[in-house]
Amino acid sequence: MHTIFDYLAQELQNEYESEYDLTLKKNYSAPKIYTANGDLSKRWYVYFSYRDSDSGKLKRQTPIYSNANKFKTKEERLSVLVTYRKALLKLLKKGYNPYEDNKKLHENLVENNIQLLADKNQKEITSKVLESENVEETVMTFKEAFTFGLKQKEKLINKTTRRSFENRINNFSKWIEEKHPNIEGINEINKKVISEFLSDVLSRTSPRNRNNFRADLSSIMQVLFDNDIIKANIIKQVPVLKAIPKRNKTYTKEKQEEIFEYLEKEDTNLLLFIKFISYNFLRPIEVCRLKVGDIDLENKTVKFKAKNSPMKTKIIPDLLIKELPDLSKLNKELFLFTPNEIGGEWDTELENKRDYFSKRFKRVVKDHFGLGKDYGLYSFRHTYITVNRQQKVDYFRL
Repeated sequence: MHTIFDYLAQELQNEYESEYDLTLKKNYSAPKIYTANGDLSKRWYVYFSYRDSDSGKLKRQTPIYSNANKFKTKEERLSVLVTYRKALLKLLKKGYNPYEDNKKLHENLVENNIQLLADKNQKEITSKVLESENVEETVMTFKEAFTFGLKQKEKLINKTTRRSFENRINNFSKWIEEKHPNIEGINEINKKVISEFLSDVLSRTSPRNRNNFRADLSSIMQVLFDNDIIKANIIKQVPVLKAIPKRNKTYTKEKQEEIFEYLEKEDTNLLLFIKFISYNFLRPIEVCRLKVGDIDLENKTVKFKAKNSPMKTKIIPDLLIKELPDLSKLNKELFLFTPNEIGGEWDTELENKRDYFSKRFKRVVKDHFGLGKDYGLYSFRHTYITVNRQQKVDYFRL
């Protein structure tokens, strides 16, 4: 009596012959792939059920995996199992019955004498299967898919951007669990679901935040599409809303002078932090990145990682040079700004550093002067940029 693997070997030879229809056979369930939730340390396999002639009920059959589990990536393993699943389904269509000897079926398969397709390009086979409208596709859950997408994406982005992606994906996942608890597969997330979620974000926050969610989710969906996990990036069909950018208000000359005079007495380190923003037009987060070694006093330059470039160099104006303490004896790897000193260790995430100085500015300055939410550290950058650089010194009388 031939085993099912004998038939599979022959059926793999006929894989490209014809399309198939799952609805024609009722004596068996459509073969599916078990992926152990993506855990490569566990066994993956194809499984199906066949109707028992005695009980009349579908009974689970021996799982099929052959050499699939020797592959060490999800893509390779899934590709092999998709091939087995398709071949098994065609066998069942042609009358394979695990409760019979199937001798005649085996002879017919041998007579076909078509070359073995096991060595064909697995990616081509997988693509062909996924494109077939009549095949019941094995899909990842949306959580598995998002985890996979983020894992691929993190190789191309920095830690801060990764946290942004992760937070937005987690928010979307929690929203799905709350609003659509029946959704499990990534293929069940359609344009309607996406639009509903983005509308909810818009109602709670702003057009800009809604667009940011759309952009990050679309980026992850594109990774899934590029890896043949979904058929299309449906978020591209969702329009971007027009969002008026939030602008930090600029300080008047009088208010700026008043703040600087106040900080001369109350918090000189915070004042120096602000002057790096003001005189060198740096963003607060760029100042937080600065290390002692980034300051070149001999050439009067500062190197920093900017928003849109890996590294930039700017001239430090004499106004700021005069304000700097002696850095010559400090370790160049120390951070220039820390909570308690100029030049020190500060082991925390970059976002936390920026938040720290923002809160410190609110506590020391904003609360004292009664400044509204439109004023912040970033406002100093806007203030100095809007002033003619040629007349800046005279304008602010510094």
